[in-house]
Amino acid sequence: MAPPKKSKSKKTKKNAKKLKKSKTASVAPTEPKLGESDWWDSFWAKNSSIPGGLITSNEEEAFKYFFRVSKKTFEYICSLVREDLVSRPPSGLINIEGRLLSVEKQVAIALRRLASGESQVSVGIAFGVGQSTVSQVTWRFIEALEERAQHHLKWPDSNRMEEIKSNFEALFGLPNCCGAIDATHIIMTLPAVQTSDDWCDQENNYSMLVQGIVDHEMRFIDIVTGWPGGMNVSRLLKFSGFFKLCEAGQRLNGNVRTLAEGVKLREYIVGGVGYPLLPWLITPYESKGLSASMSSFCAMHEAARSLAVKAFLQLKGGWRILNKVMWRPDKRKLPSVILVCCLLHNIIIDSGDQLHPDVALSGHHDSGYGEQFCKQVDPMGKSMRENLDKHSQHNKESCSKLVIPSFGII
Repeated sequence: MAPPKKSKSKKTKKNAKKLKKSKTASVAPTEPKLGESDWWDSFWAKNSSIPGGLITSNEEEAFKYFFRVSKKTFEYICSLVREDLVSRPPSGLINIEGRLLSVEKQVAIALRRLASGESQVSVGIAFGVGQSTVSQVTWRFIEALEERAQHHLKWPDSNRMEEIKSNFEALFGLPNCCGAIDATHIIMTLPAVQTSDDWCDQENNYSMLVQGIVDHEMRFIDIVTGWPGGMNVSRLLKFSGFFKLCEAGQRLNGNVRTLAEGVKLREYIVGGVGYPLLPWLITPYESKGLSASMSSFCAMHEAARSLAVKAFLQLKGGWRILNKVMWRPDKRKLPSVILVCCLLHNIIIDSGDQLHPDVALSGHHDSGYGEQFCKQVDPMGKSMRENLDKHSQHNKESCSKLVIPSFGII
């Protein structure tokens, strides 16, 4: 005789019903993909006529104004993060119509938050979602892009570096130059319990520093952040992994260039007066008592160095969250926000997009901050700078000796 079947207890039946009910309730319809979706139409209708705004009536340009990228690049960014945003179904990420947000709308919300620097409440109103949804969506996007877009920000391989050096020489007359370096402050307010002199900078703001090295196209090829604004840029450099690699001969260690004068020139980058003069980091001469050739060299140097300044202007202008005073950010998460903005900056360049003309900042990316000066001079760095100066002068003299033949008219 078969044993009698065990009956489910009332509690078990109740739990099963509860689980079934919760599973059913959690499944919400997902918004269709971008090609079939009206999220942009809805957003555009709501935001196309902002009082006092400078928004164009051209929808393609308007899309770029709001999200900093073309629709094609937007689709590419969605493809990078889609797997991550889909594989972790959002809890409560729904719009006012009770539909789960599509990947495209999540990316749009995150890009708008980073691009505008507006409050989460304001961004939420623009998309018909709540403040908490904007917060969750933005952070999920940051985590995903930080992981999936790493190939857009890396130190160049030898072939790419030769291309960069060739362009620096063609544009600025600086042979074997691999990039330009600069740094900027990300200003924030901190809770009283977190304030300290380390985070308080020379302008009495609480801030986090970002150091960046760019190539000839203003693409970031190395980023260092997370360090408190209370340190100066030369100290930030020495705490960076880039400095340690250079000092160990593992970076800027490519082909040595032999100049026409027979002088050998190693790889290097250019930086401002706030940095030490090193064998691999060339700074300008002090401004007093310069000869004509020194002044000429400084002009060439400044033109090359300004690429890093312009890159930070575009970074903080394009992604305004970095240019506004951040309200009590999580200092452990802020470096990821900064890195993702740098990745987006590079993706724009790599995709051939152009920033909307009304987006870039004017002036200086560290407005209100005085220039820092570093007096450290390495003898080998000094010799490198002198050799570059002589090379520049030699090139000018060679050009002036060229005789252009004249042809008589018959």
